[in-house]
Amino acid sequence: MAIKDRIENNIRTLRFMAEEMTQMDLAEKVKVSRQTIVAIEKSKYSPSLELAFKIAKVFEKPLEEVFQFIPGDSKKK
Repeated sequence: MAIKDRIENNIRTLRFMAEEMTQMDLAEKVKVSRQTIVAIEKSKYSPSLELAFKIAKVFEKPLEEVFQFIPGDSKKK
């Protein structure tokens, strides 16, 4: 069984380093719900490219410092 691709992120760490920004603060800045930020942080939801860029912009970081694409195992058994 192949392992699925996934997107990991550093949002929680970046929020902490940004004067302990709350999930709600970030949500308001990028115009989504707090629940969306929670789901993204927990890697239960992959943001759209547009939302990913907005989040990176809030932290003044390049996209690849906020999000990492982890390819799945493409080998089939």
